[in-house]
Amino acid sequence: MKYTQKESAETDLHFMRLALQEARKAGKLGEVPVGAVIVDEKGTVLASSGNRSIVDRNPSGHAEIEALQAAGQTLENYRLPNTTLYVTIEPCVMCAGAIVHARIRRLVFGALDSKAGAVVSRYRIGRDGKLNHQLEIEGGVLAAECGELLTSFFKKKRGRIL
Repeated sequence: MKYTQKESAETDLHFMRLALQEARKAGKLGEVPVGAVIVDEKGTVLASSGNRSIVDRNPSGHAEIEALQAAGQTLENYRLPNTTLYVTIEPCVMCAGAIVHARIRRLVFGALDSKAGAVVSRYRIGRDGKLNHQLEIEGGVLAAECGELLTSFFKKKRGRIL
């Protein structure tokens, strides 16, 4: 979908807020509060999810993976071309690989992940030219809010309630 810069920024904020809602739901379940939303080129939400690793006892239960699986069911296809994935934190290696394999066109994330981020911070999966699919990547959308959600979760978990 073609946006003007202003329309794209407003659209990105809207869908990142939806991803934050999913992250908060995950946090209430005791999960690391990460949320993801996948939309098509018309702006239709195809899938959304939060982390489910703990609840489902599934090491691959990251928000991105859960949303990719649900969007694949919605579209009845394992490829998700012309879609945008919104996620509250920079994807890890596992999620970045799945995003590339799904042929997501555009990835928009909130906070950087300096320890495990695989598209900007630690690696450049999906934009280093080494794979057959390249992503459009936009980072830092509502980064402070996304980062604070994670920071406060881990402070509480470690007994340092704000």
